[in-house]
Amino acid sequence: MDSLTQIVLGAAVGEAVLGTKIGNKAMLYGAIAGTIPDLDVFASHFTDTVSALEIHRGFTHSIVFSVLFAPIFGWLVSRYEKYKNVKGWSWLFFWAFITHPILDAHTTWGTQLFWPLDLRLAFKNIFVIDPLYTLPFLIFLILTMWQKRSTKKRRFYNKMGLLVSSGYLLLTLVLKWIAYNQFKSALEIQNIDYLQLDARPSALNTILWSANIETENTYLLGNYSFFDTKPITFETYPKNHHLVTGFIDDTNMQRMIAISEGWYSISKKEENIYFNDLRFGLLSLEPNSQDFVFKYRIHLASNGTIQFTEVPKAPKDGRKLLLDLWSRLKGN
Repeated sequence: MDSLTQIVLGAAVGEAVLGTKIGNKAMLYGAIAGTIPDLDVFASHFTDTVSALEIHRGFTHSIVFSVLFAPIFGWLVSRYEKYKNVKGWSWLFFWAFITHPILDAHTTWGTQLFWPLDLRLAFKNIFVIDPLYTLPFLIFLILTMWQKRSTKKRRFYNKMGLLVSSGYLLLTLVLKWIAYNQFKSALEIQNIDYLQLDARPSALNTILWSANIETENTYLLGNYSFFDTKPITFETYPKNHHLVTGFIDDTNMQRMIAISEGWYSISKKEENIYFNDLRFGLLSLEPNSQDFVFKYRIHLASNGTIQFTEVPKAPKDGRKLLLDLWSRLKGN
């Protein structure tokens, strides 16, 4: 999830663990702890694209990290804070650390919660930024901050923030199940044979859902809004995997395929070949668009290995997509 959401979650967890003992400092340290797992993004400044993608939401988003580093941070903080209970501080950091990847596991990218096992949890039921999850949570947190640490109101507001946000998260699972079945039904009605179906929410909401459908030689992409009145339609995108046949066994190529969980297509423009990660959809709702959210140019490095460079996204692309999504959300 986005940084603000993880700060709010970490602060609420910190309050739940130590709020009655140290007041708003519990929120402060919980907020800090809630952002620490995302420091793995700095890996992109020190390594290649493929390695940075593998590292993202890996070790720092694991149970191992939470167990190993919570007591270290707990001990460090207890050395200079008036509250000297190492166990209390360790529990604060542990729960702030572990709830971060648990929440991230509900997004499309997912997390390697059980690192070092090669298993990425990605339930894909909430977008990385969702105001309906974050804003009510933030309001309850602010109300909590203004209460004295020993009052029942303080505990009530914090619990309500945790309950409302968690309740919404559970609701998104139900909404995904409904949307998934709508896509499945549409494929059956249209007599489309497919290998697998994957559904996820579109940006900033859980009303409009997107789907990737794999067939033998193509991918089908479709959208469904709970306000739709017309049948679901699908756009066809060729896999074009034959374009990389010559270097399909390259180590970096295999790593990228694993990162995309096999949901990738290859496109060619002029002399350039691109690797498209289909899990995050397109930057445009226009038919036959090739502007995928995560698109990487494939090129040969001087050492003979295949390298990937992410194609940058312009701010105007994001603004246009949000406008298109808002229009599509209201129904077809």
